[in-house]
Amino acid sequence: MTLTAITRDVDPSISHCELTYQSRVEIEYALAVEQHRRYQAVLSEIGCEVVTIPAAQGLADCVFIEDTAIVLDEVAVLCRPGAASRRPEVAGVEPVLRRFRTLASIQSPGTLDGGDLLRVGKTIYAGLSTRSNQSGIDQLRAIVSDHGYTVTAVTTPSCLHLKSAVSQVAPGTLLVNPEWVGTEVFKDYQLIEVDPEEAHAANALLVAGNVIYPTAAFPRTASRLAALGLTLLPVDVSELQKAEGAVTCCSLILNT
Repeated sequence: MTLTAITRDVDPSISHCELTYQSRVEIEYALAVEQHRRYQAVLSEIGCEVVTIPAAQGLADCVFIEDTAIVLDEVAVLCRPGAASRRPEVAGVEPVLRRFRTLASIQSPGTLDGGDLLRVGKTIYAGLSTRSNQSGIDQLRAIVSDHGYTVTAVTTPSCLHLKSAVSQVAPGTLLVNPEWVGTEVFKDYQLIEVDPEEAHAANALLVAGNVIYPTAAFPRTASRLAALGLTLLPVDVSELQKAEGAVTCCSLILNT
């Protein structure tokens, strides 16, 4: 079995990205490209076969490929992003995913961003957010239930996506910002809270037992993770963070 990481290049229009909770600041395109390349290199170094899709001209958010799909072992579900400007991104990802999986898709009036979907084993937690609605979550549930998955909706009123507030960092262990999401739904897991001074620190990417993480941006939370013996692989995604991006956003990880 091979781990494949599907990524997408940064488009020069990234400074015109969608923003919901952050103020717009200038993004250094060349630096964003370099940071993204390093992110891809880290994925390669831990054994992923990195597949890169070219950027689509004028699709400012296309580097955040996670929002276009959720990929399970049995099926890939193409999402319907909540921001209308992002829906054309899916067309560029579809033919690549078709090489690896049978496809299903979310239809109008449903909206669903992949960043709102946290899969832990056979449970998918789905953020009910400004980008993902109940119809989208219900459609996902209908698609994946035949494969043995359950879908649990989680209200996320204080952040862009569910995975802005919680992500998996080890088997049975979640990194969470309790100010942004209720933790009762996650009571069966070990919870590591982010440092209170690092509100955006809950997004981490667990791949092959390694945690890809922006340690320099969130040093206090990184120390909490390291204290548990987790293997942290540092990345700098400061320019992508200006676009409300994070480390899970920039790849689709799948077994092939």
